[in-house]
Amino acid sequence: MVLDQLTIAQIEGLDDCEIDAKQLSSVVDRLQLKFCQVVNQAKRQGDHRSQGDNVSAVGWVAETCAMSRNSASDRLCVGEQIESMPKLAEAIRSGEVGYQSAAVICHLREKLAEKGEHLIEEDWVGYARQYSVHTMRDLARFARHVVDPDGFLKDENENYEQRHFHVSQMGPMFYIEGVLDPVGGAALKTAIDSLSKRHAPDDERTPRQRRADALTEIVVHAMDEGKLPQRNGVRPHITVTTTLEGLKGELGVPASHLEHGMPISSKTVERLACDGCLSRVLMADSQVIDVGRATRAVSPSQRRALRTRDKHCQFPGCDRPVSWTNPHHIEFWARGGPTNLPNLVSLCWFHHREVHEGGWQVVKAAQEFKFIPPERVVMKRLRGSPVRWAA
Repeated sequence: MVLDQLTIAQIEGLDDCEIDAKQLSSVVDRLQLKFCQVVNQAKRQGDHRSQGDNVSAVGWVAETCAMSRNSASDRLCVGEQIESMPKLAEAIRSGEVGYQSAAVICHLREKLAEKGEHLIEEDWVGYARQYSVHTMRDLARFARHVVDPDGFLKDENENYEQRHFHVSQMGPMFYIEGVLDPVGGAALKTAIDSLSKRHAPDDERTPRQRRADALTEIVVHAMDEGKLPQRNGVRPHITVTTTLEGLKGELGVPASHLEHGMPISSKTVERLACDGCLSRVLMADSQVIDVGRATRAVSPSQRRALRTRDKHCQFPGCDRPVSWTNPHHIEFWARGGPTNLPNLVSLCWFHHREVHEGGWQVVKAAQEFKFIPPERVVMKRLRGSPVRWAA
C-alpha cells in the first residue's frame, strides 16, 4: 500500500482528500500493535523501575507516553496477550482486524487467565472480521459468563461499586451526573423511553428535551402518589414561598422562590397552586406570628370526580392516563377561579406547564375543552440561503 512507504512527514504533506481513511486507519492500528509490543518489552526489561520501586509499569507508560492510566493499561494488556495469539497479530498487520476489536479479545483472554485455553483464537479472529467493536464486547461478556461465571459475577460486583449519582445547582439550572449499574440503568431507560415519545406530530421538543421532561414527570408523579418515605414526618414535596400579591401575579412584587432560594416566575407559581397544598403564614415585622393549617387546592372528592370524568390528559393527542395528571383551573385559581368540576381539567405535567408558562389557553365550549396555541414567531430558512426570516 502507498501509505506503507510514506514517512510521517510525507503523510502530513498529503492533501486530506488524497488519503483513504480506511487505509490510514489500518496503518494506525499496526502502529498501535507495535507500540503495545514495545511497551510490553520495556515492562519485561524493568524500564519502569528506573524511576523508583514504587512506580508501576502502567504509571510509567502513562507518564512517558502522555496518556491516561486506562490507555496505558490497555496497551500493556494487548502487548502481553498478543504474544500467545499470532493469528490475531497477523490479522491486525494485514488490515483484516482493527486494534479495538483485537483489544477486546486480549482483555477477555487476560480475564480468563488459566481458563484462556477455552478461547479458540481462530474463531475470535473470525468474529472480529465480521462484527463491530460493540458486538465484540457483547460476545466477550457472554463468553466470560460461560467460561468463568464466578469471575463474571466478580466483575459485576466491582462494576456495581462504581455507581454514583449527583445533582448540583448551577445558576438557574440543575445538572445531573452519574453512573448506574446495568439493571438500574435499564430500569431508568425503560421508564424514560415509555414517557418520552412525541405527544403529537407537532411536538417540537428534541429527543433530549423529551427525555428530560420524562425524568421530571417520573419524579413528580412519585411525589404526587405520596408513597415515598417521609422525612421528619413530612412527605417529599416542592416548597414555594410567595405572597398574596405574588400568587396573583401582580406587577412589581418580589419574585416567589423555591426552598433553596431560587426565584421562579409568577406563571410557575400559578401552575403549582393549581393543585398544591397551601399553608397560610402571617408575618409582622419579619416575624412569623401565625401558621395556618395546610389545605389542598383541590379536595380528594373533587379529584376522584375529575378522574372519573376525564380518563386521561385532555390536551389534544396526549394519552397520559388520568393517574399521571393534575387538576388545572381553567380560570386560574390564583386569579379567583373557582375550584369546582366545571372549572377543572386534567393535564399531564408537560401540558400543564404548556398552559401556564407556555402561553396556551384552555377554553371550555359546552362539554368540550379547546386548546388555543400562543402566537409565536416561527423562524424559517430560505432554501439555498443562510438567511432566516420570520413567518
